[in-house]
Amino acid sequence: MTIKIKKSPTADTRTCDWGTITKKELLRTSRQHILDVTKGLAFFMRMMDKASQSHDADKITDIDGFHADFITGFKETSWWDKHRKINRHHLNSPDGIPDDVNLIDVLEHIVDCVMAGMARNGSVYELSLPDEVLQRALANTIELIKANVVVVD
Repeated sequence: MTIKIKKSPTADTRTCDWGTITKKELLRTSRQHILDVTKGLAFFMRMMDKASQSHDADKITDIDGFHADFITGFKETSWWDKHRKINRHHLNSPDGIPDDVNLIDVLEHIVDCVMAGMARNGSVYELSLPDEVLQRALANTIELIKANVVVVD
């Protein structure tokens, strides 16, 4: 999912001789920047769509294992232990946090918890994540988008 953007050094006073940029040039590069941000956000929307399509898929593909743990009230956890490791959004369990956790995973975690709580008993338990996890998710998300951006002339 490569994001192609054009070089645009003239829309920022930190990277150009701002006294020589015309209003027309500033307008052109501002429009370009807005388009570039749109492409970046579309990249994340595709990732969110992919996460939504695969959310908890093993509840379906391994219904036997899920049911086996479920009917014990999760005293048996063979399926559950595997589930946390193959799904990226179980961020409230140390073994459910992928090394490359990102903000898409954080959003999926939030949505999962809210939807489950509201549908099951009409409330949502207090959610919190360690600062270290959130900072790692931020850093990994930055690296993820940087790795997918190609600047062209």
